[in-house]
Amino acid sequence: MNIDQAMEIRQQKILAALENKNTSVHFDDALDNEMVLNMGPQHPATHGVLRLLIKLDGETVVACVPELGYLHRGYEKLAENMSYHEYIPHTDRLDYLSPLMNNTAYVLAVEKLVGIEAPKRAQYIRTIISELARISSHLVGIGALAMDVGALTVFTWTFTERERLYDIFELLTGARFTTSFTRIGGLAHDMTPEVAAAISAFLDTFPAKFHECISMLNTNRIFVERLEGVGVITREKAIALGLGGPNIRGTGVEHDIRRSEPYLVYPELDFAVPVSNGGDSLSRYYVRVNEVKESVKIVRQCLEKIPAGPVHANEPKKVLPRKERVYTKMEELIHDFMLVNFGVNPPVGEVYHAVEGSKGELGFYIQSRGEGHPWRLKIRSPSFMNLQSTPHLIEGGMISDIVAVLGSLDPVMGEADK
Repeated sequence: MNIDQAMEIRQQKILAALENKNTSVHFDDALDNEMVLNMGPQHPATHGVLRLLIKLDGETVVACVPELGYLHRGYEKLAENMSYHEYIPHTDRLDYLSPLMNNTAYVLAVEKLVGIEAPKRAQYIRTIISELARISSHLVGIGALAMDVGALTVFTWTFTERERLYDIFELLTGARFTTSFTRIGGLAHDMTPEVAAAISAFLDTFPAKFHECISMLNTNRIFVERLEGVGVITREKAIALGLGGPNIRGTGVEHDIRRSEPYLVYPELDFAVPVSNGGDSLSRYYVRVNEVKESVKIVRQCLEKIPAGPVHANEPKKVLPRKERVYTKMEELIHDFMLVNFGVNPPVGEVYHAVEGSKGELGFYIQSRGEGHPWRLKIRSPSFMNLQSTPHLIEGGMISDIVAVLGSLDPVMGEADK
C-alpha cells in the first residue's frame, strides 16, 4: 500500500466516523505505524544540501529516497562557453575538499585530448599535491564521521592537521582553499625548496599526530559499535552501483585507478592499496585510515625522487607561455594572444580520463569539435555515484544509523550535483 492509498482510506474512515458521529474510530492502516520524514536538505549530518526522504516504522527505516539537486550550478554546461584554460578554476569548486586533485584530473583529460605531456618534474609535483589533497580530504572525512557519532574531540584534532596542510598549500600556490594551481602542460609555477622543506617537516610530525587521533577512535567502544555491522553492502552490489574509492575497497574489491590505469608517476612508486572485507561503515573508515598512511609514503618517495627541470611543456601553440617571455618576445606575445582569445583548439574527437580521487573515480569526458572550448563536457563525480547506495545501506537500519552511514560514505555535494 502506498501513501496515497493509505491517505484515501484514512479520509474515508474520517467521513464515515463523522456520519456516524463516532469519535473513537481506530485507524489500523499503514499510516498508524509508518511515518514519512524529511532529513535535510539543511541537516548538519547530511554533509551538505542532501535531502533524504525516509519512511519509518517506529525508529526503523523502511525506505529511503535520496534527492540531489539543491546545489546545481551547471558546471558541465558552463564548460561549453569558456576556453579550456578558463574552466580550470571551476574544478576547484567540485569536491572543494581536494581542489588540487580536481585541477590535475581535468588538466590530464585536456592534455590527453590535445596530445601533450607535462615535464617529469611537473608530474612529480602533481602527484605530491594530489596525495596531500587526499590526506586533507580524508582528515575531514574521518573527523566529520567521528563528530557525527558523537566524538567531537577527534574532529578538532583532524582539522588542526588539515590547517597545517593549508599553510603548505598557501605557500605553494598562493591560496589556501581554491588554488587553480595546475595548468595545461604544467603548473602555475615551480615548487620552491622552502615548500619542499615545509612538506618534509609536516611528514615528520604528522604520523604521530594521526596515530593519536586514530588510537582514540579505535579504542572507543561507542565509536566502533556505532559503525560495526551498520550500512553493510556486498562487493557484488557495490560493483553494480558503481561505488568507488574507499567505499568499494571497503567491500574487499582491490580497485585503484593508480594501479589499474596508471597515470602521472604512480608506476614508479611503491605503495599498497588498502582494502577491508567487512563491507560496513567501520570497514570504510579503516580503508581511509590506511590510505592516509600510504599517501604519506607516496609523498616521501616523490620528494626523494623528484628531478630538476622545467614544469611547463615546450608547446607554444598549446601551453600558455611564461609572462617574462610574453613581455620580452614577440612570438610568445602572439601565442599568448591567440591562446587567451581563441583557446587551445584541439583536434576533433572525444576523450575520457580518470584519476583515483579521494572519494573514488573522478573522470572528465570531453567532446571536441576543434574549437577553443569543449562542445560537451561530462564529469564522472564519485560522490554522485556513491550516494546511489544510500537506500541500500540505510533501509532496515535505525534512524541513528543514517548519520553513521552518510559519514562513512564521505560525500561532498559540490561534486554530487554539478
